[in-house]
Amino acid sequence: MRLDKFLCDTTDLTRSLAKKALHRGEVTVDGAVIKNPATQVGEAHDVRWLDETLTLSGNRYLMLYKPLGVECTTRPDQYPTVLELIDLPNVGRLHPVGRLDVDTTGIVLLTDDGKWSHRVTSPRKACPKGYQVTLASALNADEAERARRRFAEGIQLDGEERPTQPAEFDWLSPTQARVTLTEGRYHQVRRMVAALGNRVAALHRESIGPLVLDPDLEPGECRHLRPDEIAIFAE
Repeated sequence: MRLDKFLCDTTDLTRSLAKKALHRGEVTVDGAVIKNPATQVGEAHDVRWLDETLTLSGNRYLMLYKPLGVECTTRPDQYPTVLELIDLPNVGRLHPVGRLDVDTTGIVLLTDDGKWSHRVTSPRKACPKGYQVTLASALNADEAERARRRFAEGIQLDGEERPTQPAEFDWLSPTQARVTLTEGRYHQVRRMVAALGNRVAALHRESIGPLVLDPDLEPGECRHLRPDEIAIFAE
């Protein structure tokens, strides 16, 4: 691995700042000052910046309970971002795997492994995502059955060229339903419910594939995924 990339992966330095640190003679490899950013280094080398030993941590995989009022982005706009909730070194290397809008709570995955992230979000994988939906207007049994059929058939949303993929609508109570999607269009659950003449009052994502939001997590908390959980999306 190039030395400048090694610095970026083990510190909060950007590529340009890493090169400046090298130019200033702040970096040593096996005790020798190295200024060439293209120098190849690995785990066997003793790499130090300002005499602090740097160690590659490997890829990271997290489950976060996203609260209301937080953006799933790495660049803040009007609201705080999910990265601001995570107290880990080099948190800027992480990125959300897919997104939830500001007004939606629930499970969000984060990683610095781009290939793993793509396997979770790729449309070809059709990874199911489960949502707990609170409806603004109560449904009776007949209305719930019509909603179930419409979701299963696919709904033509305004501004879209093709209907949604078949989805599941499970009626739990007059104002509660569980929706399962295999795609991730913009505000899809809210738009599908609106197409039925109703409105989403609250939306909470419970699951991504077989991964269910850890009941021990409070809003804003996260934990590392276990090896078996990471392996779910390894292929």
